[in-house]
Amino acid sequence: MPAYIIVYRESPVTNQAAIDEYSRRNRDNASASQEKFGIRPLVVYGASDALEGSNPDGIVMLQFPTVEDARAWYDSPAYQEALAYRKEAADWRVVIVEGLPG
Repeated sequence: MPAYIIVYRESPVTNQAAIDEYSRRNRDNASASQEKFGIRPLVVYGASDALEGSNPDGIVMLQFPTVEDARAWYDSPAYQEALAYRKEAADWRVVIVEGLPG
């Protein structure tokens, strides 16, 4: 079953240098990560309109073939190195959710 990692940026970026470094590291590894983990970006900071609750400052949604692939990507050494920079840049909430069978 497909799985999704949904990232909510809950506050504006407070450390631009950190988010720039995070973005650079992800950009440098994007092709290899997409191929290795089957990542399909579905939403990357598009316009959003909260229908209930407060609107996050930004949203990213990535599709993976399985929950295991999503977890393997998140736990991978390359992403963990980049993640340290993202965490310095703003407040975040990240979830993995299992999708419906195709």
